[in-house]
Amino acid sequence: MDNRDAIGSWLSGPREAAERAGVDFGYRGEQLGLPEEGPGSIARPGRRFGALAVDWGLCLLIAYGLLTDGYGQATGNWALLVFFLLGTLTVGFTPGKRLFGLRVVALDTGRPSPLRALLRTALLCVAVPALIWDRDGRGLHDRLAKTVEVRV
Repeated sequence: MDNRDAIGSWLSGPREAAERAGVDFGYRGEQLGLPEEGPGSIARPGRRFGALAVDWGLCLLIAYGLLTDGYGQATGNWALLVFFLLGTLTVGFTPGKRLFGLRVVALDTGRPSPLRALLRTALLCVAVPALIWDRDGRGLHDRLAKTVEVRV
């Protein structure tokens, strides 16, 4: 093995290195009974971040336009409150998710309950749970709420 192979395996992460060694992880969502591709499959990170950016931008605009003191003070705090309300009241089908063709579903019932949406959005607002992902690409906020973000 030359240095490029060693550096490449380090940069690509442990999953790819294990797959090169012959370990079969299956596809994302296989353990959850979801299809590999198409509608109902696990949403890819790019679409998820795009939807999050659209939702956060919308919340910033709402907070800046409606909830500030006219000078733009405390926009970030109000935007987080608007983001929390948007995620909770839309029960996983925010404008950003609609635009990117995504939806949050409960693993056992299909549509998440308002309580699950509340828990998921509260954990998403903390941000740290959203940064801890499992092998299916679900953040800790999704695992605790027993939800998954899928393609429509």
